[in-house]
Amino acid sequence: MAALDEFGALTKAFSGLGVDENALISILGKWNTEQRQSFRKGSGDFFIEDERQFEKWDHHHDAIVLWTMHPWERDARLLKESLYNYNVLIEVACTRSSQELLGARKAYHSLFHHSIEEDISFHLHTAQNKLLLAVLSSYRYEGPKVNQEIAKSEAKTISNAIIKGKRDLIEEEDIVRILSTRSKLHLKAVYKHYKDISGNYLDQDLDGDLLVKETVQCLCIPQAYFSEVLDASLGYEAADEISKEGVSRVIVTRADVDIQEIKEEYHKKYGLCLSNKIEEVANGNYRDFLLTLLARGD
Repeated sequence: MAALDEFGALTKAFSGLGVDENALISILGKWNTEQRQSFRKGSGDFFIEDERQFEKWDHHHDAIVLWTMHPWERDARLLKESLYNYNVLIEVACTRSSQELLGARKAYHSLFHHSIEEDISFHLHTAQNKLLLAVLSSYRYEGPKVNQEIAKSEAKTISNAIIKGKRDLIEEEDIVRILSTRSKLHLKAVYKHYKDISGNYLDQDLDGDLLVKETVQCLCIPQAYFSEVLDASLGYEAADEISKEGVSRVIVTRADVDIQEIKEEYHKKYGLCLSNKIEEVANGNYRDFLLTLLARGD
């Protein structure tokens, strides 16, 4: 449970009354999920409950607000803001647990009074719809059992589809079925068997099908996907809002999940320390807060 003086400091900060900004960053950066939930429930001026007793923030958000927000609401808002940004839709759908994705869909109902599936069907009329709807509606098995023979067979199915190359992979029903229904452990086995069959990593052979490639990465090697997102975002000036959104999204949503693996992958892939890169391109309190979250993986 967060201390009352910490609650008070944050209330002043969000009210615009002034606070020691270094202390603010330190407080929020070290809080766990339970402490952030306590703050939301005790901060009625900023987080309100709707008719479903779901706490929600009713303003535009930055990295600090994203961090404080209920993870389900955070993902729901990311989905809403990314209706035309396929990679973020795939990211949320494929890097969350089944329960987290279900929670995000419930939060979407509470916040926007209809479903993410309804919005995608209404706003997007593309070949990508089938895959997007399938992965966003998925509730995957998360147990330890994997049938290696089936995984090997499905790796062969994907390999054959890539070799044929007669049409976009996103239109291949077997590929959509495999990617949207199989457990992540199963898909990691498919990924391994594909390498054994073809000699290449699956995502390497998908450069011409970006959405399918990012789906495979998010499901099988999320640390590689996130390191690529960070590299693309950190290539811009820190003042660029699009770049800040990408960096904030990755670091905030993965700080309590796999930020250490992402840091290691980033260093291996680009020869740079992620913390040093953040220090180089970001400024002020935004930089300090991101560094605080990155340090949670140490």
